[in-house]
Amino acid sequence: QVQLVESGGGLVQAGGSLRLSCVASGRTFSRSVMGWFRQAPGKEREFVAAISWSGGTTYYADSVKGRFTISRDNARNTVYLQMNSLKPEDTDVYYCAANTGGLSWYPISNYDYWGQGTQVTVSS
Repeated sequence: QVQLVESGGGLVQAGGSLRLSCVASGRTFSRSVMGWFRQAPGKEREFVAAISWSGGTTYYADSVKGRFTISRDNARNTVYLQMNSLKPEDTDVYYCAANTGGLSWYPISNYDYWGQGTQVTVSS
């Protein structure tokens, strides 16, 4: 069983930055692929970024490439999402997810544990 708790969301002006954190409980964190996803009301949840268990490989959606950076600290059971140059279209609820089954970083169905989400709002 893995529990995920996100933090770091908030209100920021366009062009600003936020760093999201996700703390995981459970012994499988260091062997899990971790991902960040986001979802707006009435829309499907979409992939943002993912990171391999070692942190050596990262994946990004085209819409955030060059602006967002995913990282992890296995000693602290924490995964981060540094978000720079934020745009109003980045406004969403952001979710942390764990893929504990050794499956590929995509698709979304490969992630078996989810956090409760943290709201990010970017004003223009």
